[in-house]
Amino acid sequence: MEQSNSVNKPSGYSFIAKTLHWGFVAIFAYGIYKQVDTIEQLEDAALLRFEVIFAAVFLTLLLLRFFYMTRTQSSSLPESTAWWQKLAAKVVHYGIYVSFGSIAASGILIGVLYSLGVKAGFVIEAIVGLHEISVTLSYYLIALHVLAAIYHRFLKDGVWSAMVPVWKED
Repeated sequence: MEQSNSVNKPSGYSFIAKTLHWGFVAIFAYGIYKQVDTIEQLEDAALLRFEVIFAAVFLTLLLLRFFYMTRTQSSSLPESTAWWQKLAAKVVHYGIYVSFGSIAASGILIGVLYSLGVKAGFVIEAIVGLHEISVTLSYYLIALHVLAAIYHRFLKDGVWSAMVPVWKED
């Protein structure tokens, strides 16, 4: 949240916002670690069920996080931040939500189609392609997000300390 004090430093995010942020780091990292390497692995019914449930829970938590963050939290960027940086921050943040949502939704769709016997062909290949593009896009957006956080750490404008629990600014 932004604070209107003389130094124009953000006050930080709520405990819930920080928990959701860092919780998603852990959940996404787990999803990447546990990822399916080939679609044929979905022949294992238990794995298929786990993947669909994981994706559904991930998507539900993502939607809850999105609504919580957009309804209760404000940007930690100081008011003096350049317009293009504010725009870039919004594009990256919303892009992460879209890419994460697309990963989960396409994963669910892949699982449903696979369980219905659609294991090859244009439709499943297109959805798998969307899934892969979404994963790749999320990596780039996460990298931009982390680089921007590090940039703000060196600016000492309060953005880093608003969300990151370590290496606090002076």
